Amino acid sequence: MTARTVMGAAATGIATIETLRHRLQPVPALDSVPRDYTAARMGDFQLNPNFRPTRSGPLMPAAVLVPVVHYGDGERVILTRRTAHLSNHAGQISFPGGRVDEADIDVAATALRETEEEIGLDRDHISVLGTLDPYVTGTGFVVVPVVGLIRPGFSLNLQQHEVAEVFEVPFAFLMDSRNHQQHKGVFNGIERQWWAMPYNNYYIWGATAGMLRNLHDLLHADPDAVTNAGATG
Repeated sequence: MTARTVMGAAATGIATIETLRHRLQPVPALDSVPRDYTAARMGDFQLNPNFRPTRSGPLMPAAVLVPVVHYGDGERVILTRRTAHLSNHAGQISFPGGRVDEADIDVAATALRETEEEIGLDRDHISVLGTLDPYVTGTGFVVVPVVGLIRPGFSLNLQQHEVAEVFEVPFAFLMDSRNHQQHKGVFNGIERQWWAMPYNNYYIWGATAGMLRNLHDLLHADPDAVTNAGATG
């Protein structure tokens, strides 16, 4: 890679980060996170009109960190592969994150705490840029994706019971709609559709891919549409 190419990638990356900084939402108060899936704008129901969560009752609030590492030659997103023995989502690709604890002051605190616990990424390396719309999963969670800019030079320490592997995917790959696929299958006798973004030997799908698709849509949306949505949301 030539010096000119590196400089061009760096300039593009800075422009992308600034766009995200202006378009992402502020970290919401916990009491503003919807507990009823009919009040949410994003979720598994975007591809499944007859969607209902499999668990009854109020949605369970959770948060994930969407870690975007700002390298000199372009941005990359950190993802994890869950261990095969877990009872839920075993072996799946996900962002670090989990349920909101009573001690968490907001969803950013949840995302940062869970990231430290799961992969050992120190919060001193993370700058929170903002959040995406809460995402409702079929399992009855409402997950707030917290987008964080990661400063290089970090070290990781995996929680080996939960995390089998950590890997990085180029941000440009994930934000390219040509790499987005709609797949479908039958779960509990019901046909479901989901987004998938296969990368090398990794099958990124489900809620993780759905959140990335929503990030793509936000990044590529008309600026006036984003402003109006923020003013009326």
